[in-house]
Parts: sequence; structure tokens; C-alpha cells
Amino acid sequence: MSTLLLADHDGHQLKKATLQAITAAQAFNTPVDVLVLGSDTAAVAAQAASIAGVARVIAVSAPHLAHLLPEDAAAIILGQLNAGYTTVIAAHTTLGKDTLPRVAALRDVGMASDVIRIHARGQYERPIYAGNAIATIHSDEAMQVLTIRATSYAAAAAGNSAEIISRSAPAAQAGSQWLADDHKISDRPELATAPVVVSGGRCLGERFDEVLAPLAARLGAALGATRAAVDAGLAPNEIQVGQTGTIVAPELYIAAGISGAAQHLGGMKDSKVIVAINTDPDAPIFKVADIGIVADLFDVVPELTRQLG
Repeated sequence: MSTLLLADHDGHQLKKATLQAITAAQAFNTPVDVLVLGSDTAAVAAQAASIAGVARVIAVSAPHLAHLLPEDAAAIILGQLNAGYTTVIAAHTTLGKDTLPRVAALRDVGMASDVIRIHARGQYERPIYAGNAIATIHSDEAMQVLTIRATSYAAAAAGNSAEIISRSAPAAQAGSQWLADDHKISDRPELATAPVVVSGGRCLGERFDEVLAPLAARLGAALGATRAAVDAGLAPNEIQVGQTGTIVAPELYIAAGISGAAQHLGGMKDSKVIVAINTDPDAPIFKVADIGIVADLFDVVPELTRQLG
């Protein structure tokens, strides 16, 4: 019995969510093999092999895996399952959410998604109703397939020298093809892994960047937004925080002009320290805030920025 973990990476290094998924996988008390897919997996495989808790790294390189599609990833995982794996796991990232449901369907088994706690094999907890309730799932499937909410776990540290095994890739799967990538370069840290996040709501209007960007720059923070702010065209989709956006759990989360809709709270309430700024003392955001400031954000945020120098 062993666990196969699908690595998510950028072609150069593992994403933090994968390190957190490695920590989660330890709960099964079985050897954890990390599967690294790409066009050139040498660097990422070497990093994976150095992570504590990893038994082996299986590296699969091929030109058509440069832009990894879920069909190809699922086919490769299915090809590895005859090696005695009883669990397939991945972080609940775009790659994991795209790939593991395919694996489960092709194996004709159920799966658990967005798991926040593993009690035992086949017994998991996951949030429902935008995080307002926690469901306990029981599964007696012979093959357990699940994705992990990475922010619920600490990242696994280095301190290992696992074996790296290179294997060949099957031919590219038909049905879909990569057309193009649209990259946006930013000096700010990645939202999902930033230690500090400054988020704003729709009430900022056209002054969204004018007010929040200087504070984010002072703190070295990522910039976030509510769904309402994104829908209003005040902020791009990629910085939406919430159940339908990015789920975050930074050391510090500053919510400026955010009332606290359920889907937003479900995506940030695991933050270590939450600072809420709102003129409405009854705003739901104050129920999860560690520090609440009942005041006009247009006064508080610029003053805070000035105080930070």
C-alpha cells in the first residue's frame, strides 16, 4: 500500500500547495511517491526528492507535457496505479481539480475534493455551504482519490534524499490541445501563497488601486478583491478571493470595505490575523476579524500607509 501524489509546479520548482499536500499525505501512514510531469522534470524532481516524507519521485518527461493537459496527466496516473498505489492525492489547485476527477471516473470510484482534514483512510472532512458547515465523508473505495485544501496544512520542509525514477510518457491524448498562455507579470507575491494580503470591496469604486496598492507595496503584500469588486470591473479575476476565486490563509489579511459575504469568508477566514475596516459595525466580516476598525477606509488605509513609512 502506498500513496501517489501529483505534483503541481511551474517548470522550475514545486508550488507551495504541493509541499502542503505532501504534509497531508503523511496522514495515511504509507510511503508517498511524488509524480512530476513536464517537458524537463530534472530540477523539479530533484527538489521533490529533497522533501521530507517523500519515498520516491517518479519523473515523466516528454515534449507534449510542456503545457500539461488533464487528459495527459490522468492517463499517466492511471498507468502508474498497477504499482500498488491505494491512494491518489493532489492539492486542490487547477491541475488537481482538472485531473483527479478524471482519474476517479476512469477507475469508476468516487472521490473527495477540497479535503481539510484526514481522520483516517476513507474518513475526511471538507467544507460545504461556503465554509459555513463541515461535512465528514466516509468512503470504502478500494482506491481513494482526493484533493487537499492546501491552506489547511503546513508546507513540508526539505531534509531528504529520495530515489528518482524516470519513466516514459504515453502518447499525447486526443480531445484537447494547448493553444496559448496569457501571462501577467507582477512585482507582487502570488495571491495563494502570499504571507500578507490586502483586499478591497466594491465600495472602493474607481479608487481601488489608488487606495490599496500603496499599502500592499509597503507590506510586500498580494492584492485581493471580493467577487463584487471583480464583477464591477474594478479588479481582475485572478485576484478574486473566495470560494469561487482563490482560497487564502496568510499570516495577515486586511479587509478594506468588505462586508463579509459567505463566499468571501469561506475563502479567507483561515487567515492567522484578520484586520477588518468597515463603516458598518454590524458587518459580518467583524465576526471573523481579530482586529475590527469601524471607520471610513478612505481615511484609515492612507493613514496606515503613511504610518508604515
